[in-house]
Amino acid sequence: MLQKNDKREQSIMDIILIPLLAVMSAVIGIYAWIVIASVIVSWLVNFNIINSNNNFVLMIMEFLYRVTEPVLMKIRRFVPIISGFDLSPIVLILLLWFVQAVIARLMVKILVVGGV
Repeated sequence: MLQKNDKREQSIMDIILIPLLAVMSAVIGIYAWIVIASVIVSWLVNFNIINSNNNFVLMIMEFLYRVTEPVLMKIRRFVPIISGFDLSPIVLILLLWFVQAVIARLMVKILVVGGV
């Protein structure tokens, strides 16, 4: 009787945990694309391809800055700017991909093995 109850509790946890991990992975993926968009917009502004005086462009730039800069600032403490090239977005994207891979492996382990 105890084993049957343990299986049921494990099944309920899997029902909650797998969608939660899937949502976390999706949010991490969206954030990685936001970081990529931030880099691309900064390049486009620096090369005068888009006008930063445009209100719409300014609004997008401000959003991207507010969303990415707090994390990038912490990474810049450890990864300095080299010859005017900021490596912190690359480091952040690699970290995000790593966390996504860990979440994917955890989900596979839960599904295949039947628990953490």
